[in-house]
Amino acid sequence: MAKKTRIGKKEINALNKPLYKNPKLAASKRVRDLLSRMTIEEKVAQLMGLWNGGIEDYNDEFLNDPEKMEAAFGKGANSIHPAFWGLKETVDQRNKIQKYFVEKTRLGIPVIFVDEGQHGMMRRDVTAFPQAIGLACSWDSDLFEKVYGRIAKEMRTRGTHHALTPVIDVCRDPRWGRVEETYGEDPYLNGILSCAAVRGLQGSSDGTIAPGHVAATLKHLTGHGQSEGGQNQGPANYSLRVLRDYHMPPFRMCIDNVKPASVMPSYNEVDGVPSHSNKWLLKDILRKEWGFEGMVVSDYYGVDQLFNKHCVAEDIKDAAKTAFNSGVQFEFPQANCYKYLPELLKEGKIKLTDIDMAVSQILELKFRLGLFENPYVDLKTAVRVSRDPSSRELALKAARESIVLLKNDNLLPLSKNKYKKIAVIGPCAKDVFFGGYAGEPYQKISLFEGIKNKVGKKSEVLFAQGCKLTTNATIPFFNWKLDEIKFPTREENIRLINDAVKVARKAEIIILAIGENEHLCREAWAKTHIGDNMTLDLFGQQDELVRAIITLGKPVVVYLMNGRPLSINYIEKNVPAIIEGWYMGQETGTAAADIIFGDVNPSGKLTITVPKSAGQLPMYYNFKPSAQINEYLSQDNKPLYYFGFGLSYTQFRFSNLRLEKGKIKLNSSTKVKVDVTNTGKKAGEEIVQMYIRDKVSSVTRPVKELKGFKRISLNPKETKSVTFEIKPDHLAFHNIDMKYVVEPGEFEIMVGNSSRDENLSRITLRVY
Repeated sequence: MAKKTRIGKKEINALNKPLYKNPKLAASKRVRDLLSRMTIEEKVAQLMGLWNGGIEDYNDEFLNDPEKMEAAFGKGANSIHPAFWGLKETVDQRNKIQKYFVEKTRLGIPVIFVDEGQHGMMRRDVTAFPQAIGLACSWDSDLFEKVYGRIAKEMRTRGTHHALTPVIDVCRDPRWGRVEETYGEDPYLNGILSCAAVRGLQGSSDGTIAPGHVAATLKHLTGHGQSEGGQNQGPANYSLRVLRDYHMPPFRMCIDNVKPASVMPSYNEVDGVPSHSNKWLLKDILRKEWGFEGMVVSDYYGVDQLFNKHCVAEDIKDAAKTAFNSGVQFEFPQANCYKYLPELLKEGKIKLTDIDMAVSQILELKFRLGLFENPYVDLKTAVRVSRDPSSRELALKAARESIVLLKNDNLLPLSKNKYKKIAVIGPCAKDVFFGGYAGEPYQKISLFEGIKNKVGKKSEVLFAQGCKLTTNATIPFFNWKLDEIKFPTREENIRLINDAVKVARKAEIIILAIGENEHLCREAWAKTHIGDNMTLDLFGQQDELVRAIITLGKPVVVYLMNGRPLSINYIEKNVPAIIEGWYMGQETGTAAADIIFGDVNPSGKLTITVPKSAGQLPMYYNFKPSAQINEYLSQDNKPLYYFGFGLSYTQFRFSNLRLEKGKIKLNSSTKVKVDVTNTGKKAGEEIVQMYIRDKVSSVTRPVKELKGFKRISLNPKETKSVTFEIKPDHLAFHNIDMKYVVEPGEFEIMVGNSSRDENLSRITLRVY
């Protein structure tokens, strides 16, 4: 007689356990099993975010109310969206929310938490890195990967899984308030830096979300960085060729090379079709042509805008149908429109297969993130990571590499022993402005503090505010969201200017910190929440402050802290030293002082052209041959500062430009080499840039296009040979028939340290 085998409770539970709860199975099998168990309401819940929309968001009162929890979370959800909590509150409340989804909902599907992270996690007690437009001036893709890797680590230890980052819009109008969030005006540079950002966030190049990393989102597809009048969300009615050659390449580069988890359509319309209802953009281009297999998530209230702004849908329900059928799979931040998907399905206006596909994608992400096995986060780990000294070191390195020296008439670097009294003056001297979508760090160093720390007791450092930019603070960090902007009166600022002159008279040298704050350059999302500007001039009475200080006849260093390029024509003519600091993050003062006193040799280069006035717009380096030919009646057509421009405390000589092969076939490659010599007395870093021009083509082509760059370090008198590969992709474009091809003929290869013609050496490549 066979011996009976006793089965214990563990074995019985294992036998009864649904397949989707078995971590040993492949994610795809778990998805199929879970999907088969879900009601249509539970499926649709996975297509929508949840957000109360306030600073407090899901507070303790909410989390201790079972009825409210059931009403909000009962059927599950795709994601919970940002709330401005401190570290402990974030961890505690996210664990409470996650516990409800795992233990109280019918299927126990964990929820994803979403955050912004363009230059640091947008919460308190974080590392605040340089704002994107500043960080890009490092031209350092390795640095980008490290910075975004660190951002991901801080996010993940606090329970974040999905980052609405990076912003890879090509900005071709600096009046736009979101220029600060971009990497500048060039599609190639944006693409390279964006790929590095995604690698850092996701921890891989194959689409895998590595442990300690988060899902990345490319935004905003497409044309968002060149809206009419520079106004946020305005139309971007550009030709197909402009879209394909300038605005789309960074998205295509990322999708091909680093497999981002999601893509976000833009708010704007192109050719009368808003991106959230653009089947051609989201299905024909993104899915079919580019082969994107990730998720398409809406921008916040982008689906709503189809009926309440663009007027291409009759109501909320019609907007849901239009967006979903156009390829927008997930509605963020909350379920305004997609809650009608079950009705639309019953009416036969959307397809169940499309719902199941989208649900499968988000479930697979949740499985691959390990949320079904490890849904919670640990406070001690979050504290340790957020206070890791290496994060501060990385933020300082990023700021040092990103600061751009625009002008230096032998004034910088300053000697620490030369001046007994130094005046640090201006509205940006004692405040550290971070730019939009910033977090609030544990510590921050202002320019004034950085100068004081640098000189120690050797010099007395004086301060005067000089003038105010706005009177309602942008600090703490979430105040940039507040609609109202309060401005000082002219009389108040004149008094401050007079006070500053009195202080400046006592000093031997003046460091003048001017520019913008988060109210003056930010995302404009309503008539009551503005951030775009029609001028690029200094705001308020800052020009008067500058003139009053210059009149004293003392040496002046201007330090700019800003989110958009500023047309500082008077300063350029009258001040011997100018530094572009953008928003340099928590280590602003330390990095700036390192540059000003020469402990660090500046190496940053502009990633956006600085015009002399808004009247010159559009102005970018890769213009067409028929553009910028004629002078204006009132002004020339040259920029104030060129794309790729930035000075050093040493000098570099470019020589011996040569091609490995001067003549190649259409589908072949070659290499161009140049010798770079540090001819000065200081060690320094140079960013070597390669531009290409198709000399004769079937359609007009830009006068030059960036197609390669390398950051190199050189000791005094040292020479290095720099090599760039020239591949068919570097020569191809959309021809007269809109085919992406290389046309035979001559190509001018230009190598130097900026896009300015005088800084470039040239050689001709022949393609047959």
